[in-house]
Amino acid sequence: MLTVILMIILFVFLIFPHELGHFIAAKSFGVQVNEFAFGMGPAIFKKQGKETLYSIRAIPIGGYCAMEGEDTEESDDNPRAFNNKKWWQKIIILVAGAAMNIFIAFIAMTIMAGVGGTATTTLADVAEGGPAYEAGVMAGDKIIEINGKDTGSWYDVITYLDEGMADGSAVDVTVERNGGTETFSIIPELNEQGAYKIGIESKVDHSPLLAIKNGAVSTKELMGALLTTLKQLVHSENIMGEVSGPIGMAQIVSQTSSLGGLYFIYLVAVISLNLAIFNLLPFPALDGGRIIFVIIRKITGKAISDSVEAKVHAAGMVLLIAFAVFVAGSDIIKLFK
Repeated sequence: MLTVILMIILFVFLIFPHELGHFIAAKSFGVQVNEFAFGMGPAIFKKQGKETLYSIRAIPIGGYCAMEGEDTEESDDNPRAFNNKKWWQKIIILVAGAAMNIFIAFIAMTIMAGVGGTATTTLADVAEGGPAYEAGVMAGDKIIEINGKDTGSWYDVITYLDEGMADGSAVDVTVERNGGTETFSIIPELNEQGAYKIGIESKVDHSPLLAIKNGAVSTKELMGALLTTLKQLVHSENIMGEVSGPIGMAQIVSQTSSLGGLYFIYLVAVISLNLAIFNLLPFPALDGGRIIFVIIRKITGKAISDSVEAKVHAAGMVLLIAFAVFVAGSDIIKLFK
């Protein structure tokens, strides 16, 4: 039951913002939106707005923002139809869904940074009797250099310490204290795990501004990692064995739920960015495929009609559904292995 609830929450955070992005962008450019729906299947709630029908549907997987003229085979005379808008407006509307998914990932990573805190170069504690303590380093000192290298983050501190004392050599640690600076030569000692340490602990900062900064950096880094993974996947000989659909996602959610809330929040960020990347792929029926057609039709004029584009996207949707069925089958097979 917990997995089912978390899956619903996950889809709410993934699908609703995506469609909301399209909706907000469409409305901002005066596009007529006929229906804005969350979920698929029969409607369990409907409310007719001044122009748009708002609905919640029975199956909380998917959703849509139905714009006038988006999938018609020929342009109509309605100046507010999507297919009659300027090319750059169409692109912004199509990109807006993925942009919202990236924003959700940023929010998730910011929450993680705020709750978990960010390690700073200021020391919260220096182990009594340890190498750093014996050398004269004190809690409250801010490490600014390791062996002459500037330390802008705690990651830098760890990296430069590991490099400097890899063979047990002394490291020069420069700290900022009471408005001045002091440098200490510290000889590390082996701990029980066989690693060289000097006995210092970072002060963790939970400030909102730092959380926002680190949330943005983490989102960018995660996006880069996912793009790298996608490139590797394209060249993989076993693509079907390395992708997952809703069934595989449910397994991951089930495993994550036992690890705590922050892991689930991280999962939201990962899947949200995956959804953004997937939707921007240049494949018919996806936002990326539609963007390609907008650009091609801008260049070629009327060489491609609305009818032709609609048929290509329809074919793309059939292929996507077939792919989803194969992925679901692969997920089921994995369950029995």
